[in-house]
Amino acid sequence: MIHVVHHPAYVTEVPTRSTYRWGKNGAIRDLLRRQGDAVAWTEPALMPPAWIEAVHDPDYVAEVLEARVPPEKTRRIGFPITEQVAYRARAVPGGSWTAAMLALHHGFAANTAGGSHHALANTGAGYCIFNDLAIAANRLVEEGTVARVAIVDCDVHQGDGTAALTAGRTDIVTYSIHAEKNFPARKARSTLDVGLPDGVDDDGYLAELDATLRPFLDEHRPDIILYQAGVDPFVGDRLGRLSLSDKGLVARENLIANLALARGLPLASTVGGGYGDDVMAIAERHVTAILTLGKRWKAVEPGGKRSVAVR
Repeated sequence: MIHVVHHPAYVTEVPTRSTYRWGKNGAIRDLLRRQGDAVAWTEPALMPPAWIEAVHDPDYVAEVLEARVPPEKTRRIGFPITEQVAYRARAVPGGSWTAAMLALHHGFAANTAGGSHHALANTGAGYCIFNDLAIAANRLVEEGTVARVAIVDCDVHQGDGTAALTAGRTDIVTYSIHAEKNFPARKARSTLDVGLPDGVDDDGYLAELDATLRPFLDEHRPDIILYQAGVDPFVGDRLGRLSLSDKGLVARENLIANLALARGLPLASTVGGGYGDDVMAIAERHVTAILTLGKRWKAVEPGGKRSVAVR
């Protein structure tokens, strides 16, 4: 059984003047429902404001939760923060943390939203409001659930917000493989950044991922991976500059799974980026990522819960 986290707030009314494809999360949900009993659904609780404020500036958190984000921050985020969007912004990090907790017991779990890796301490950016990856990782460590979290980011854009929010920490380590010339123009410093030239194809991408992520995991020895599984490295993505095929994306998930399984690491995935006019095609790529990962854990541990040792 594949454990999937979804909150009804992920599917919300489209704010005015928004260029983000809001239907993606609903399409992901609907496609996963077709899997029937193969998917176990969990609805997360909203992330308590105190845990959001542990990562983000409290004044910015208040601006979001009270739906009074100023225009300059709204422009940077890419859409207005309505009351519905603010409610969703609490649900998403709750979902990523819940997926992590499920992964600790079952090996793998997926959030049907999240991966908001551009959000910074005092503002959102690039369609990201709160950084669910940093929030979930911080809570896992601060509550003593695990000793070290690795955030592995395979979105085509660098995880600059995640890197900035966790800078200097050794209990949260960050890996980002991305198109070097893509957004953001000014990169932050992850624990390890792998910047790729434009147009890298399946073979080049997978070789670089394996050559860099394998030693990263061996050096830092995390207790869990939070995985930003953006599908925007796809060759036809509107905002991507890499050239992965659908088969290449599947191979990426299998490589990630191999590295995690070989080290006994639970993995919780988030959606991340995927852009274009064909929302269903993008949703299918996200669902393929979830199912590919989930079936790998299901294959090695059919039907059984597991307890992960915490170092």
